[in-house]
Amino acid sequence: MSTITLKGNPFQTLGSLPEIGSQAPDFTLIKSDLSEFTINSLQGKRVILNIFPSLDTDVCATSVRKFNEAASELENTIVVCVSKDLPFAHKRFCSTEGIDKVVTASDFRDGNFGIAYGVTMMNGPLAGLHSRAVVVLDEKGKVIYVEQVPEIVQEPDYLSALKALTKV
Repeated sequence: MSTITLKGNPFQTLGSLPEIGSQAPDFTLIKSDLSEFTINSLQGKRVILNIFPSLDTDVCATSVRKFNEAASELENTIVVCVSKDLPFAHKRFCSTEGIDKVVTASDFRDGNFGIAYGVTMMNGPLAGLHSRAVVVLDEKGKVIYVEQVPEIVQEPDYLSALKALTKV
């Protein structure tokens, strides 16, 4: 369990992020076209998992924009933006914002991604949604970087996540 804050008020996540060096947990998410998106589709690619509560908040939207910009310069890397927003919201946001370098994926069906990655918030006003976190995987699906953002209204450390890719 991790303790994070929302404007200074503490609350907990269901678990903790995967450990560096561990194999990334399996997942099945839903893309904006309603097709399934699994970890198996990422084999042989480096992966940035940008995890957040909802596209309808400024910080979450900013993280998707910034990772979309960075993704255009990354080789053999897929950025997956994960929330519990409905796939329709992902599609609308990407269309409106011109987001085309990242994959948006929803955990709305069963929430198993949030459970497996330890990011489901257990209490507080955003209970049931994902906390803000970043997980970076190498080509073999090993976790090489994690960040549980301590304050929900804070942006992730983009530079550290991107630097983790250069160490691989």
